Amino acid sequence: MGKSWRPQAIDGVPDRVILIDGVCVLCSGVAQFVIVRDPEARFRFVTVQEPFGEALAQRLGVNTAYPETNAAIGGRAYFKFDAVIEALLRLPWWSWVRVLRIVPRIVRDAVYDLLARNRYRMFGRTETCLLPTPELSRHFLRTE
Repeated sequence: MGKSWRPQAIDGVPDRVILIDGVCVLCSGVAQFVIVRDPEARFRFVTVQEPFGEALAQRLGVNTAYPETNAAIGGRAYFKFDAVIEALLRLPWWSWVRVLRIVPRIVRDAVYDLLARNRYRMFGRTETCLLPTPELSRHFLRTE
């Protein structure tokens, strides 16, 4: 049996941090979706390819060479489809997504896993991480 991806307590990480695979086109697209709907830049993205993101991924048990999940931090660390739901719930006008919680986690995660396993083939992969423009940089967590 694999790792349990149930939400877990985490400290020392600000709320509204979203850990993504920075070379995944799908993940970058999701980041851009959130950025457009978050004009106040309440969310901060960090990629597993950055030092802080790599350390956070390792702390959460996420494979840094081939991330099998994203993570959203909101007092707890949420993974897979739970992370998607938690992030969307914190966007204006997206409270309706809580209805997705009626779908059993095993089904939600199976759908997530199918996309995650095939994301590079279906959506592509870049050679470098998503680099924010100066006006979008406020949406990315910088720890240097």
